[in-house]
Amino acid sequence: MNKEGLIEAVMGKIGGTKSGAEDAINAVFDAITSAMGKGDDVAISGFGTFKVTKRAARQGVNPRTGAKISIPAMNVPKFKAGKGLKEAVK
Repeated sequence: MNKEGLIEAVMGKIGGTKSGAEDAINAVFDAITSAMGKGDDVAISGFGTFKVTKRAARQGVNPRTGAKISIPAMNVPKFKAGKGLKEAVK
């Protein structure tokens, strides 16, 4: 399922318009993105937790040239599925 499919599913559940469902989904994504941009975790009970983790600096290799390169430390998003989501997928 992609974003368009998600919009259609929400529209079917709430019985609203497509633009209303799209606005709702965009608002949720924006809220999650904003919170994670500040370094906050976003926990949705029964679904999962979005976390920001620090990836350490490391050495890499350019696959074309074989030259060693330095990859800087950076923050990356992570998602850990909650119990409800894990049970639904089983």
